[in-house]
Amino acid sequence: MTDPMISFNIASWPPGLIMILAAFAVPWIPHVARQIWMLAAIALSAFGLATGAGVHAVWQVMGLELVLYRADHLTFPFALIFHIAAALNVIYSWHDRKWSEHTASLSYAGAAIAAVHAGDLITLFIWWEATAVTSVFLILAAGTDRAQRAAMRYLLFQVLSGVLLLAGAAVIASHGGTISFDSMSFGGPDALGVWLVFFAFGIKAAFPFLNGWLQDAYPEATATGTVALSAFTTKLAIYALARGFAGTDMLIWIGAAMTALPVFFAVIENDLRRVLAFSLNNQLGFMVVAVGIGSELALNGAVAHAFVHILYKALLFMSMGAVLYQVGTIKASALGGLYRQMPFTMVCCMIGAMSISAFPLFSGFVAKSLTMSALGDTGIVWAYMVLLFASAGVLEHSGIKIPYFAFFAHPSRHKTGEAPIGMRVAMGIAALLCVGIGVFPKPLYAILPYAVDYHPYDVSHVTGQLQLLIFAMLAFIFLVRMKWYPPEIPSTVLNSDWFYRSLVPRLGRPVVSAMVGVWGSFLRMLIWYRDMGWAVIDRVMHAPISGPTVPGRAVMVQALLLSLLLLLGYLLLG
Repeated sequence: MTDPMISFNIASWPPGLIMILAAFAVPWIPHVARQIWMLAAIALSAFGLATGAGVHAVWQVMGLELVLYRADHLTFPFALIFHIAAALNVIYSWHDRKWSEHTASLSYAGAAIAAVHAGDLITLFIWWEATAVTSVFLILAAGTDRAQRAAMRYLLFQVLSGVLLLAGAAVIASHGGTISFDSMSFGGPDALGVWLVFFAFGIKAAFPFLNGWLQDAYPEATATGTVALSAFTTKLAIYALARGFAGTDMLIWIGAAMTALPVFFAVIENDLRRVLAFSLNNQLGFMVVAVGIGSELALNGAVAHAFVHILYKALLFMSMGAVLYQVGTIKASALGGLYRQMPFTMVCCMIGAMSISAFPLFSGFVAKSLTMSALGDTGIVWAYMVLLFASAGVLEHSGIKIPYFAFFAHPSRHKTGEAPIGMRVAMGIAALLCVGIGVFPKPLYAILPYAVDYHPYDVSHVTGQLQLLIFAMLAFIFLVRMKWYPPEIPSTVLNSDWFYRSLVPRLGRPVVSAMVGVWGSFLRMLIWYRDMGWAVIDRVMHAPISGPTVPGRAVMVQALLLSLLLLLGYLLLG
């Protein structure tokens, strides 16, 4: 029996749900009207954010209380930036006439927004899996063999994350725990369930050794699909960690590893969208460290970083997507000299690069400094030094490498022009937001979960960051001048996905070959015994005996079966 308690008032619907419903109509709407329809759906969904904090939709199902719509100080900034990212993606993909990709991106964004507002683990699981199913079509839309294989590996990890989440919820419920999605503890009888939920979040957050799907799949999506992918899945995981595991010390260790390890891979990677995927993993590490610290300042830092990261990472992916759309390649070894032909895209890329590098007056500076200040307050020196190293690495591989190799490194090898108008409008909006938040950070601070009285532009913050950036730039110039910088070599750099893309096939092929050989030998032995049996039957049938003979093998088999049935009947009835 169910006792639904959901009002038909649109204001009580979970934000994002109306976007999913609107996505069903996308295939039947003409192209230009389709984009307007999607923007209207996003605006109507955002209207639900005005409902305010509280629980607005509850459903009683089989004795479980499912909270479909829970809004509070933590959900609002994530929901707001998810709506902004969805609208930017619609504008950016205005030129694209593929209804399938628009349907997938709109429903994907809606599922992520609905997941943010889930108040229990079961509802979270439903939207968690919905993000996996909808987002995979953005990778498949590329239509290449590489994209199809990457999509299947991506889906495997995303579904595994959902299975772990559901299993964890089941274990927690079986031990009398609540399935309400709030802060969790590893102690108690439901510890196994909590660990399962933790690893489910870890997969989507791209923890070390669980992150291969990110660099594997994101760069294989379409030029517009990668922009959407960069915004939702991993930031949903950051929200989930902040909701369920704030103050978990091990997250400081995990996050520190996440910030440092991708730097080495990004330096030698040739595909510039893969460089950005490694960089995305690096930036997630800062957020995970902040969640692990768990103080109010640190959680504000995690949320602020997630907010601005969606903007400047989308801007970088949009600029590289525009290059890919115009030129047909995104390999550093095949690009260069595009600053004359794509000046607007170049400027937007530079703004994104300066934002991710945390230059003063750009959005990354006013957000990242919150986390660094919170980490400094803890006195964990080793983690602070790791994040400083990672910050320099960000400047090197995203702040310098991306614009340098795309627009300046070589003489122009391609004749092209600027990106379509929709791409440029979306990039322009994102660039203005990156600069606006950097110059006027107070509106961002006002929507953070906790009240904050923080002034990023004091002398120590500015001078310290500028020193770090200047020395990182000098190091890059020195390496390039001395020709010690890793050359752009056409290749694919594997990290944790080496285990299942290289090691497993190498070990698996001999095992499979041996199994096929054994099976073949077994079949050949059966065939040999079968032929021997038929030979014996043929000799008996053609023997020179008097009386009637059996006319063929079929009748012989029927006679044997009949004899067997008679024997079974005698044994059962006798």
